[in-house]
Amino acid sequence: MSDLITADFSSILIAGFVVGIVVGLTGMGGGALMTPALIFLGVGDTAKIVTADLTAAAIYKTGGAIVHSREGSPNLALAKWLILGSVPTALAGPHLLAGVVDPEDIDDVLKMSIGFALLLAASTYALRLYLNLRRVRAGGPSGDPNPKIRPIPTLLVGALGGLLVGITSVGSGSVIMVALLMLYPGLSAVKLVGTDLVQAVPLVLAAAISNIIVNDGLDMGLTLPLVLGSVPGTILGSKLAPRVPQSFIRRAIVVVLTMSGVALLDKAGWAPLGVEQTHPVLIGLVGLAMVFLVPLVWGLLRKEQGLPMFGAPTVAELEELGYHQPARPPDRTT
Repeated sequence: MSDLITADFSSILIAGFVVGIVVGLTGMGGGALMTPALIFLGVGDTAKIVTADLTAAAIYKTGGAIVHSREGSPNLALAKWLILGSVPTALAGPHLLAGVVDPEDIDDVLKMSIGFALLLAASTYALRLYLNLRRVRAGGPSGDPNPKIRPIPTLLVGALGGLLVGITSVGSGSVIMVALLMLYPGLSAVKLVGTDLVQAVPLVLAAAISNIIVNDGLDMGLTLPLVLGSVPGTILGSKLAPRVPQSFIRRAIVVVLTMSGVALLDKAGWAPLGVEQTHPVLIGLVGLAMVFLVPLVWGLLRKEQGLPMFGAPTVAELEELGYHQPARPPDRTT
């Protein structure tokens, strides 16, 4: 037991708890937040961190999926096609990476892959909000709990998402969610979340098993405090969610994901950023620019949809089930 209580135990526990709260507050995938947090803490090799994060995610996502299943929210037919696509590629992803990358370069390649995945997650989350905004302003679709399944596109979404998650641990709660929203725009918010959670359990479990095999086992010194921190954090975040202003938190997450993505690319020595040194000033400037640009761009997108730059519907309201706003009246020209 003493081997499990490492010098990093408390920092991993705290990181898991904090990220768990954010996951509970926002419903965003933990991989996009937890993996870079642990990398920046320097608590282990990137491959071991990805493996531990996927294992922890398999545990707490199972709890969320059970809750949603009891409430009847998942679309099981849709989840089935996603799982058929994602599980094989999640199993294959780590083996594929290990087969084509030199072992000495694997850490930098993983950091670079996760960096790009984080930027993709930030972009897809912003796209998700914009699609919701357009849907609200158009007055629909009102929601179809049982849309006609499109097997081939759904299978491909699952396959691409599975590959991304298997290699980086990022994507099960962000990239796949946006793809579902685009494929099935009438799917209600609660069905969307429930379906994503159900398909994510076998996905992250397959990715975790494959990473455990490729990376010669599971680092329990990482995994145990991660689970002990993230599970109660997620529960607490879920209870706090109704009392916390979601709009600010969600915008902050887009900023954090972008900064983390750039920082990991920098840490991996991505060529455009240079390989000789890190660039903390550049990363800080990216964050500062995002703080000012995100609200401005969002305001301009709202104006483009005929809304004031700030106000209702807020970011949080755009993701709430049952939020309605009158459709934009048709233009009357003479």
